[in-house]
Order: sequence, then C-alpha cells, then structure tokens
Amino acid sequence: MSNSIQVPKFLVKEFYPKRTKYCVCIPVINEGEKIKKQLIEMRNVSSIIDIIICDGGSNDKSLQDSFLINNNISVLLTKIDKGKLSSQLRMGYNYALERGYEGIITIDGNGKDNVNEIPKFIKELENGYDFIQGSRFIKGGKALNTPLVRLLAIKLIHAPFISILSGFHYTDTTNGFRGYSKLYLTDCRVQPFRDIFSTYELLAYLSVKAPKLKFKVKEVPVERKYPTGGLIPTKIKGLKGNLNLLVILILLAFGKYEPK
Repeated sequence: MSNSIQVPKFLVKEFYPKRTKYCVCIPVINEGEKIKKQLIEMRNVSSIIDIIICDGGSNDKSLQDSFLINNNISVLLTKIDKGKLSSQLRMGYNYALERGYEGIITIDGNGKDNVNEIPKFIKELENGYDFIQGSRFIKGGKALNTPLVRLLAIKLIHAPFISILSGFHYTDTTNGFRGYSKLYLTDCRVQPFRDIFSTYELLAYLSVKAPKLKFKVKEVPVERKYPTGGLIPTKIKGLKGNLNLLVILILLAFGKYEPK
C-alpha cells in the first residue's frame, strides 16, 4: 500500500513561530471583508491556538501581510497549483503536521461560524478524540437562517448517507468546523494526502473513514449563522455544485477514494 505524500505547490509566509500544541486551518479564497472580520474576532483565541490561513489564490487584497501580523496570524499558505477546497486542506494539514502540531481544527473563512467555540474542539482533542464534527443540529447547537434547500439536503440526503457508510450517526456532515488528531491523519490506512482529493471529497472521506477504522469520533454543538440578506456565503452553488456533492457520495460508497 502506497503512502506517498501528494500536496499542491504552495508559497509559505511564516509570521510567527509555532507556539501552541494545536492549530486551526482556515481555507479561504476571495472572502473579502468576511475573512477580515473573522480574523479580528479570532484574536480572542490566538493565544491558545496557532492560526494558519490556507489560501486558494485570493486576489481581493483581503490577506495583506500587515493585517495578518497585527491579528496574530501565524502562517499564510498560498496554493499556486490546481484544485479547490480539498487541495487547500491537504496543503494546510501536511504543513501543520510537518510543523509538529498534535491536532488540527478547521473552520471556514466566510464568517458563518462562531470562532469562540474553538476551545470546544481543543478540549475534545485533549480528551483523546480523533475526529470531532461540529453540529448545529444537536442539543446546544444553533442553525440560524439556514437556507431551506441546504437544510433539507443535509438532513435528508448527505447526513443519512454518510452515517450509513460510516456506521456513526452524524447530523451535520457538510459543516467544515471540525477537529482531527495527528494520529488519525497520519494513519497509513487513511492517507489523506493524495491528488484524488481536489474539490469536496476529503471532507466526506474523512467523516466515513474515522468510525470505520474505530477512531474516537463525536459531534459537538456549534452555531452556524447565514446572513439574512444578500448572497449566501458558500462555494457550493447551484444545481451543478449540489450534483457534484452527490457524485462524491456515490463514488465514496463504491470505494473510489480508498488507498490503493
């Protein structure tokens, strides 16, 4: 079984040295004022967790060095290769593991999540959990202004499908607010650093693989808030975007993403 590391080409700007046991990776691309507002809010947690930006190639000038330094951002990674979200995550996760972090938390960069809930994920990593999924639908969670189509797709299709494949009852499988242990990401039976993970495949794959391999998995309650007006902050848009997610689920069921 091959265990070679495949990550996209990227540039690195290290503003601060490694200071904490865990890091939070934030995948972004052209999030404008949303990411700037979020990073200002994250100053509250920057003393307990290193913040790594995983940029897909933004050109909106939202990630200026001076702004990042002033807001205690540890590292800016900029992908200069093909691929979308999964490529950004492979870039960030591999860099974080090579830098020596014992666990990685991810949160989207579009302002929908409550950044003050990051300590919940740190706590569960400390408790020995290997995959922690944030859920707006369990007790203590909040789903605010979720578009009806998105709500129905999660509850009726995506979450049940992932739950059946994994053997673990998930409620919020498209939520990018998650935590992973180093133990899980480096297990030779997982191998997340493969080019087959380019768009949204990696999130679904890691959700299924953890319970199947008997890693410690749990959901924690989180808040996810969509704006009441304007465009919905998401990269999954229209019929094509949702069909792509469905295709990923089907390929996942047929073992397309299993290590060879």
